[in-house]
Amino acid sequence: MIEISDIWCDKQIWAIGIMPVKLEGMPINMATADTFTGKKVKDREGIQYGKVKHIHINQDTLTVCGVTIRQGFNRDYFLSEDYIDKFSEETLLLSRPPVRIGIAVVDIDGHKIGKIKRLHRTPETDELESIEVKHGLTHSKILSKSEIWGVGEKVILRMTKEEFKNIE
Repeated sequence: MIEISDIWCDKQIWAIGIMPVKLEGMPINMATADTFTGKKVKDREGIQYGKVKHIHINQDTLTVCGVTIRQGFNRDYFLSEDYIDKFSEETLLLSRPPVRIGIAVVDIDGHKIGKIKRLHRTPETDELESIEVKHGLTHSKILSKSEIWGVGEKVILRMTKEEFKNIE
């Protein structure tokens, strides 16, 4: 019950919980998009990437074309449908870990290099082409996606810190 008070009187308003309802004739494996918002987003290794904020639907085919993930205060990012493996009762499971702005970048030996400042994608396909790595206070370098060895909580490069420093 919610109590709302104002200058003239006290009113009591009953809060009604709205839950998705299974309609007659609705297929078993069908759900409404709003049941997925707020679910945790994890990859196969159990790394959590935030929570589902929005489900994006292709207007022509009426299929899921991606999700917006909330990773904290003002840190939302989009994942296309090729990252989505499946939805469970509590979690959106990813088929592969995403490369995101703001995550740490380390060399092949695990030494910290910097953070991802920007992602460069192909406009037509939205496929990752390169990343811009911020290192130091004002420096950054652009690396091809082929220079990425692995992605998880950090992005691991295929080079050592010394090799990174020698890139022009």
